[in-house]
Amino acid sequence: MEKGKKTGTIKTLLKSVRQYKKPSLITPIFMAVEAFCECLIPFFMAMMITKIDVQNIGSRDAILQILKYGGILIALAICSMASGVLAGRFAATASCGFAANLRHDLFYKVQKFSFSNVDKFSTSSLVTRLTTDVTNVQQSYQMCLRIVIRVPLQFLFAIIMSFTINPKLAWIFLVIVPFLGAIIFGIMRYVMPFFRKIFKKYDALNNSVQENVGGIRVVKSFVREDYETEKFQKAAGSVRDDFTKAEKILALNNPFMTFFINFAATLIAFFAVYAIVDNTHWAAYDGFGKGQLSALISYGIQMLSCLMMFSMIFVMLSMSIESARRITEVLNEESDIVSPADGVKEVKDGSIRFENVNFKYSAKAAKFALSDIDLTIKSGETVGILGGTGSSKTTLIQLIPRLYDTTEGALYVGGVNVKDYDLEVLRREVSIVLQKNVLFSGTIKENLRWGDENATDEDIERVCKLAQADEFIRAFPDGYDTYIEAGGTNVSGGQKQRLCIARALLRKPKVLILDDSTSAVDTKTDALIRYAFEKEIPHTTKIIIAQRVASVENADKIVLLDAGEIIACGNHTELMRDSEIYREIYEAQTKGKASETEEGGEV
Repeated sequence: MEKGKKTGTIKTLLKSVRQYKKPSLITPIFMAVEAFCECLIPFFMAMMITKIDVQNIGSRDAILQILKYGGILIALAICSMASGVLAGRFAATASCGFAANLRHDLFYKVQKFSFSNVDKFSTSSLVTRLTTDVTNVQQSYQMCLRIVIRVPLQFLFAIIMSFTINPKLAWIFLVIVPFLGAIIFGIMRYVMPFFRKIFKKYDALNNSVQENVGGIRVVKSFVREDYETEKFQKAAGSVRDDFTKAEKILALNNPFMTFFINFAATLIAFFAVYAIVDNTHWAAYDGFGKGQLSALISYGIQMLSCLMMFSMIFVMLSMSIESARRITEVLNEESDIVSPADGVKEVKDGSIRFENVNFKYSAKAAKFALSDIDLTIKSGETVGILGGTGSSKTTLIQLIPRLYDTTEGALYVGGVNVKDYDLEVLRREVSIVLQKNVLFSGTIKENLRWGDENATDEDIERVCKLAQADEFIRAFPDGYDTYIEAGGTNVSGGQKQRLCIARALLRKPKVLILDDSTSAVDTKTDALIRYAFEKEIPHTTKIIIAQRVASVENADKIVLLDAGEIIACGNHTELMRDSEIYREIYEAQTKGKASETEEGGEV
């Protein structure tokens, strides 16, 4: 059994209440007081009617009775109102605080996830759980603190007071309740599968929006707005259709409840009026008068109100149960990659060794993404990695900082198995510039200080010069204080790549990995970056994934990958002599350059 199934959903969620336990406990107390006061009001109202009915309405005693019971009723009304207001305030504090803690816990949990954990849920699904699902649970929590406590108490008080007034007539209410319970349970059981489908479709809808907004430039470039709009409408329409089916079923609640409660009230009115008119034939109702009838009808209305509120809870809970399950699924998920209890706190150098490494993304996968990887890289070496699309170049380098773990074999950095390192220490010493460069909203300085939050302006300028970014940064009106939009949308692809390289360099790592991170810069700038690396960071191990042979031609070692296997390894001279595939790649690229030069010369 999975851990998430072992841990109860409610128990897991309640861990996020924390500092809001006090308002969460106080709210039901005030709700109980409010319910008690509201149930006493019809009772005293009946007493006042009964007392005044047998006296002269204009007499002094009658006025005193009115003042006496009127004062009690006003006091009960004020107490009920004050309790309701205080309960509302505490419930709002508790539910909003609970939701804030829940979002914090979810976000914090996601930060600890390995890439494989994120792949399991998908980005769009995690966003839905952090937003829509948490909002549903927050609303349900507030309703539970108020209505779920108040409804049973008020219903119970109303039943007790009804039996106090007349037990035989009160039984009519109790006979009706099981019918209503069966109807509500049946509807809930029928509608739950719809909500499960809806939330999965919510994920697909969010994914569509995320893809469209993230790739809006591509959409507009290819004039695919109509296609994307149609795709979104299809996803949104599917959500709408399922919601409509669910709401149509849920809409049966109120008519059924109204019918049964009105039926009960009609029966009570019939028997009560008959008893009042002819007490001799209905000895069981001896002493039953207009005041008691008024109170019974009031309690019937209260029961109707309770059941109406219960139907609201039922609708909200039907939605939030699935939301709660999805949230706890994330909270109970354990990261595939964790730091050992006494992890190694220092990376000695940048040496790397792969020993018989095999890797696949899922245990269910039929094939390994990497097979029989044996590779040794000395500290300070520059290593180039070449290979076609899908040859697992990125997969190989992602194993080094433990973004994924090896399936078989062992990987060593600085002479220590990566699984023995403290994760933060390892990833601090292995800087990786991924294929998809990401910049965050903020100034250039703020983005670069992701590499080292204590870096001085001089440190920032130094790494920007190494990454060939200083020149274009100074060309901006605000220089290093230029504001970068989310995702770096206001800088070019080449500028973004150079900023990401500078950010990685600022960490002063033992190992620097560039995953095709100079693909958007021209060959001259690419050469200048490589030259700066050789001169300024000679002791840092540099691993460069590239499509251009020229980018790795001068590397100490070039690794040629194909279908997840190393098919050739050596320096440029050795590979030109021993590897036919490398020779073909080199000649194809150099011939292409030569033809471009010739064409350029003829013009």
